[in-house]
Amino acid sequence: MEKTGQENRTLITTFLLLGFGDLEDQWFLPFLLFLVIYVATMAGNILIIMLVIIDHHLHTPMYFFLANLSCLESCYSSNILPLMLANLSKGGQGTISVTGCMVQYYFFGFLAVSECYLLAAMSYDRYVAICNPLLYATLMNGQVCLQLIAGSWISGSLAINITIFLMHQLQFCGSGEINHFFCDFNPILKLSCDDTHMIKLLTIFLAALCSLPPFLLTLASYVSIISVIVRIPSTTGRKKAFSTCSSHLTVVSLFYSTIIIVYMLPKTEALQDLNKVFSLFYTVLTPFLNPLIYSLRNKEVEEAFRKVIARLCMFQRTIEPNFMHSLI
Repeated sequence: MEKTGQENRTLITTFLLLGFGDLEDQWFLPFLLFLVIYVATMAGNILIIMLVIIDHHLHTPMYFFLANLSCLESCYSSNILPLMLANLSKGGQGTISVTGCMVQYYFFGFLAVSECYLLAAMSYDRYVAICNPLLYATLMNGQVCLQLIAGSWISGSLAINITIFLMHQLQFCGSGEINHFFCDFNPILKLSCDDTHMIKLLTIFLAALCSLPPFLLTLASYVSIISVIVRIPSTTGRKKAFSTCSSHLTVVSLFYSTIIIVYMLPKTEALQDLNKVFSLFYTVLTPFLNPLIYSLRNKEVEEAFRKVIARLCMFQRTIEPNFMHSLI
């Protein structure tokens, strides 16, 4: 801590993340639960990335976007869960430096905005595939896919860079307690000694600018997709068309619904615990569920997984006799 001479107030250099409260001796079960979720999240997303790389049948725009989403979700989980697990192992609470907190919030904002645009790009891909199938190869060529991916990642960095620059100008004092399990915008600003009115207004504007366009594009794409699907005369045709976008629609609905609930809830102490619960959905559960949703509802991913397992089994059967022969 350091004291300012002008206002005689003590500035803080570390925050205390309160997490889900002081768990004392009851920390092990939630720690084990979130550890399993983190390991499963990383394994599932890395598996999808590997399948898309290995299986040439998955070398299509849809799976190119899916691999990028899995990469993003892996980074997203690694930004939140390791620190949460470390704090749980200490009884539920833990300290973090102001700089470390800013870094975590930077990656959180960067990845969240990137996911909004990436989901929009994936919905556009499904729109072109279903509504303009004859032009799909032309409209979704490799160059266009790379531009959409690059645009998603770049868009994520623009707004958060401005926000972080302004937040670095702030000084923090008071209790230093952040009533959350990670460094989010509003809990951080509550600890500022300075006037945060302008930065709040600017951040709301930037958040709307970064989230509304991809959300509206995603919504418009699925309105068009559904309107085309319901006009398909055969039941089999409707099921096949809907199956190609149902997984993505599930992910989009889960992601946006929880974010809207969290950031539209009144910022009161009474709703703080409810806010934390809903925050778990888009920071922890969405990255965990995405690989399950895409693998369980996607026959091509399942087929690619079976091929990999078959290759591994064949490789093992080939290696074992040679190994035994070398021993003899």
